[in-house]
Amino acid sequence: MSEISREALIDFVYAEARMLDEQRFEQWLDLFTEDGYYWMPLVHDQQDARLHASLMHEDKLLLRIRVERLAGRRTFSQQPKSRSHHLLQQPTVESMDHDKGEYSVRCAFHYTETRGDRQEIYVGWSTYTLVRQDGALKMRLKRVDLLNCDAPFGNIQLFM
Repeated sequence: MSEISREALIDFVYAEARMLDEQRFEQWLDLFTEDGYYWMPLVHDQQDARLHASLMHEDKLLLRIRVERLAGRRTFSQQPKSRSHHLLQQPTVESMDHDKGEYSVRCAFHYTETRGDRQEIYVGWSTYTLVRQDGALKMRLKRVDLLNCDAPFGNIQLFM
């Protein structure tokens, strides 16, 4: 089995953001392992999602429900549909363990979400815990840290 290269890890992050911006949510959902989580902490340096409230801490089932809701015809909060744009800094590979097939990648971002005449801008960084599964990279955890995570937010409709 060949080793995962740094370039493959970086390409994964760019491709993942593009899937979200192109609203290919089902395909994006397939990037998660079955035990994967999407986590957005509520406070800086939060270490545990279970012992502290989070903006989001969703397993694959909850993510699937959100994706199905976004595709629903009766989802009035999505008429017109929200759109997003990720502006990414060059991702950095934080760790590589080829023996375990585990990798960590960090990427700073500016994220814009718009719907109708409203536009929201968020700034932060994502940390990906990636694993090799059946020869492909999968997300075991996508942690999204917002710079102003402790500010009051409106509804974040899509995924950063």
